[in-house]
Amino acid sequence: MIKILLVEDNRDIRENTAEILELAGYEVFTASEGREGYEIALQQNPALIICDIMMPVLDGYGLLHLLNKNAQLKNTPFIFLTAKTERNDFRKGMEMGADDYITKPFTDIELMNAIDSRLKKEEKITERMQATQKLDGFFDSIRGEETLKELAGSNAIQQYKKKQRIYAEGQQPHNLWYIISGKVRTYKINDYGKELTVGLFAAGDFFGYQSLLENTVYQESAETLEEAEISGIGRTDFEKLIYKNKEVAQKFIRLLARHVHEKEEQLLSLAYNSLRKRVAEAILVLLDKYKEAGKENFSMHISREDLAHIVGTTTESLIRTLSDFKNENIISASPGNIKVLDEIKLKNMVN
Repeated sequence: MIKILLVEDNRDIRENTAEILELAGYEVFTASEGREGYEIALQQNPALIICDIMMPVLDGYGLLHLLNKNAQLKNTPFIFLTAKTERNDFRKGMEMGADDYITKPFTDIELMNAIDSRLKKEEKITERMQATQKLDGFFDSIRGEETLKELAGSNAIQQYKKKQRIYAEGQQPHNLWYIISGKVRTYKINDYGKELTVGLFAAGDFFGYQSLLENTVYQESAETLEEAEISGIGRTDFEKLIYKNKEVAQKFIRLLARHVHEKEEQLLSLAYNSLRKRVAEAILVLLDKYKEAGKENFSMHISREDLAHIVGTTTESLIRTLSDFKNENIISASPGNIKVLDEIKLKNMVN
């Protein structure tokens, strides 16, 4: 459960705001002034801090100053909750490192939107850092090659919107693709226009390498499942590494072998498994691919259409099966979102 620290000297505002946050599913810790808030922050290491400015003992500016001096807490997202709207107050807070302002009086929607926006930005930053570390690890494994500098220099990071195509089936490949942040799927379309998702990729994954290695056109299309940052590594630089560096070649041989195994499993499932079993397997694939480390429960925003393309069924049939799973308390589902409640039942789904 995500922890939020609320520091507010007004008892009514503190209790009402804490209740709103708890109803939204957050674990809330409260303090009536900055010094008490700092001690709680040290103990609980919250994911976000909401803090009033004008308070006794230690005000909001003082608390933010202490947080900035602490290595453990200095990067914690910080939102000021204040009735002060003068330009100088805003500027002072932002210069000290505040991430946002909520001005009193505020609505529940304004509060939740500010929190969601800040947490999503923090998640993107974390995801990008992890992906960058993974890429650095890949580079470390081939350090010493002259072509490394050429490869690193060609990494132009591109921003992609949700559902934006990266390449299409039949196009000539010019890049090895690496995901900095976001989610990507590859898919094929048959003569009747029906789609089947054949690959799922997350931050830290390479994709599009099979056509480069086979020297053929793309055998599938690729698009983003959400906003993403993707680096295109030039074909020439990639080929130099493949042919000159044994470790790089072995890495992509392993990726190809895993790709073949996953396709065999997918074909076997499509041929012999029931719809319930295939839907359960698809949710487990998403869980395995996209569940964040340290989080107990898995939930993901994915359209029913995209999930149907993974399962290999119609959207209508998928919706009926998800409804059954929901009635059996295996998942909870809301528009565009699925949360796994019972992973064991999914794994033990009978065929």
